[in-house]
Amino acid sequence: MDEQFVVDTWHYVLAKHAKAMCALERELGERHGLGPSEFEVLDRIVHHDRKLRIQELCDEVHLSQSALSRVVARLEKSSLVTRGVCDADRRGVFVHITDEGRTRHAQALPTQRRVLGEVFSDAPALR
Repeated sequence: MDEQFVVDTWHYVLAKHAKAMCALERELGERHGLGPSEFEVLDRIVHHDRKLRIQELCDEVHLSQSALSRVVARLEKSSLVTRGVCDADRRGVFVHITDEGRTRHAQALPTQRRVLGEVFSDAPALR
């Protein structure tokens, strides 16, 4: 693979990521009181449709365990998720979305998808 193509692709990815995160921060924050990380955690839990271990979420949202714990604490404070200890392994912590969390996610989903659609409207076709 051409080295310049790889570097150019990397720069494209970084620029799109920065643009997407800034737009998501603004739109999700103003319209729904959520940051991109909070939305992503809710989105992953809704996608799996079950309570998830903190470690499972870490693997999917690409945050450190301490950063994810802070995000989950904010969501819990807003009554969007609850945390509980695993019955089988008391060291494990589960995160479960509340009805209010599902409602907020459903309200924010079109905003998130619209922003991503705008940011990536010029992306090369991957299919």
